[in-house]
Amino acid sequence: MEAFSTRLKIFVIIAAAAFGVLILRLWLLQVVHGPEYRVKSENNRIQLQDIPPFRGMIFDRNGELLVDNRPSFDLFLIPEDIQNRKNLAESIHRLISLDPGYVIEKLKEGSSQYGFRPIPIKRNLSRDEVAVLEASFFNLPGAAIQVKPRRFYVMNDFASHVIGYLGEINDRQLKSGRHPDGKPGDLIGQFGVERIRQKELQGMRGGEQVEVDAAGRRLAVLSRKPPIAGENLALTLDKNLQLAAQKALSGKKGAIVAINPMNGEILAMASSPSYNPNIFIEGLDRSEWSDLTTSKDFPLQNRAIQGQYPPGSIFKIVVALAGLEEGLIDPREPVFCGGIFKLGTQTFRCWRKQGHGKVDLHRALVESCDVYFYTLGRRLGVDKIAKYAKMCGLGRASGFELGSEKEGLIPTSEWKLKRFGVPWQPGETISTSIGQSFVLVTPIQMARLIGAFFNGGFLYEPRVVKWVGKEGEESYKFTPHQGAKIRAKEEHLALLRDALIGAVNEPRGTGSKCKIKEGRVAGKTGTAQVISLDKERSFGKKDAIPPELKDHAWFVALATAENPVLALAVLIENGGGGGSAAAPIAAELIRAYLGRVEGDQVVASTN
Repeated sequence: MEAFSTRLKIFVIIAAAAFGVLILRLWLLQVVHGPEYRVKSENNRIQLQDIPPFRGMIFDRNGELLVDNRPSFDLFLIPEDIQNRKNLAESIHRLISLDPGYVIEKLKEGSSQYGFRPIPIKRNLSRDEVAVLEASFFNLPGAAIQVKPRRFYVMNDFASHVIGYLGEINDRQLKSGRHPDGKPGDLIGQFGVERIRQKELQGMRGGEQVEVDAAGRRLAVLSRKPPIAGENLALTLDKNLQLAAQKALSGKKGAIVAINPMNGEILAMASSPSYNPNIFIEGLDRSEWSDLTTSKDFPLQNRAIQGQYPPGSIFKIVVALAGLEEGLIDPREPVFCGGIFKLGTQTFRCWRKQGHGKVDLHRALVESCDVYFYTLGRRLGVDKIAKYAKMCGLGRASGFELGSEKEGLIPTSEWKLKRFGVPWQPGETISTSIGQSFVLVTPIQMARLIGAFFNGGFLYEPRVVKWVGKEGEESYKFTPHQGAKIRAKEEHLALLRDALIGAVNEPRGTGSKCKIKEGRVAGKTGTAQVISLDKERSFGKKDAIPPELKDHAWFVALATAENPVLALAVLIENGGGGGSAAAPIAAELIRAYLGRVEGDQVVASTN
């Protein structure tokens, strides 16, 4: 009996100790760690989900829809809710054939800093993929499908270098402070108008408190804050003129810029080859991105503002202005052109092998006589030529609002000495006087140049956004920005305007293929050599010259001489002669634009 009593006491002591441990454990769980576990429990039951806003739509100047939004079913994974990543990745692969390695890599990238945030795995799921995943969510812990607005570029590659594209925000952009509301997985403007107007277009995200079950399935919405859609935006582009420009460049490399010369509005800006911004919404893998960025055709480059080319004979406008302003020529003074120009032991040839005979300034511009401008360039010297070129807006950025603009190059004697450590040579001035040697310009600079000679000398800063706003309220409205002014005597500008009109409308004008019945066009051809004239002639026939060594074809035009509404620059890389390759394109675009302007009784400068 005594032994039993002893064993009972021991059992009671053990039971009491166990009960004490249990009470202590309950006290720790409920009192000490209670708030922590309560939060975890609530997090398991309640999820905070973002509601992305609809991004603002983009229109052309006449209200034609260019960029819209469409619903997209996107697959997301929440790293902290996943028990076995490898099993989950393999399950997703069996359901929708998504590479398991890719899934695991995305989880690894996202979970290091944002374990509780949904990581986008695949956007724009098909209906079949959504159905398969929804039916299997009980076996896919941590997976969720969210419906989000998806950017849609209605006309694929329409003005893609102007509109730009969206891309997933990266770590550098998240840390920059420029996107305070940005989260991993967000799509933001990476280029073009989508980038520079990101703040207005993006809107403000909303949110929901959602009750979910153990499998992560939605049971109820506890609270909701609706998103605020982004502001809409209208471009200054004319849809029909832009389409005509892109069609004209189809199968070619080059650029077309059309500007309203009276205020700087960009009416068309085409660069070829182009790209379809919709491909960035789907997401590019590394090989696809590498193919796009390393392509020899440079489809991502906006040649209109980033392409730098020798201007060829268009530069003669600048040299003529310099000669007049400096008083170094009498416009009626004839210069004999026999087809060659001698400078010491060097021989410089005119494009017209037999020469032009005696020519004055007017005829020299109309027929683009090289020898006349060799003579004038020698009188001026490179530094005086550079002075007037810069006054005409060359060798510096135009101020185009999209940025990423190249300045081109206007050489001086000082520049060459610093750059190469050797003095400027007289022969280099001769080549410079016809837009060769080191001279480089961009198409947008050339369009501004021709426009300024007909609008009073104003070099307007080019603009492509007409208004930003929604529901009848505009937060931004286009106003002209006057840049520099060509400060030259009106009588000299008038002489050059008359010659530019003659270059298109006179029988021997090099731009005669841009002559139209709808009105008088002014213009100037340019044929920029990629190789020397002697080397070109060494091939014998022009057809024998390799395509990549053929001349660049230029044409700048102004329509109409009496009522300037359109300034145009056309560049065709390796296109051959400006008069034969670029001038007909300019004529086609001018006819199309003037026909609509006159038919609708619209003055393009205020449209």
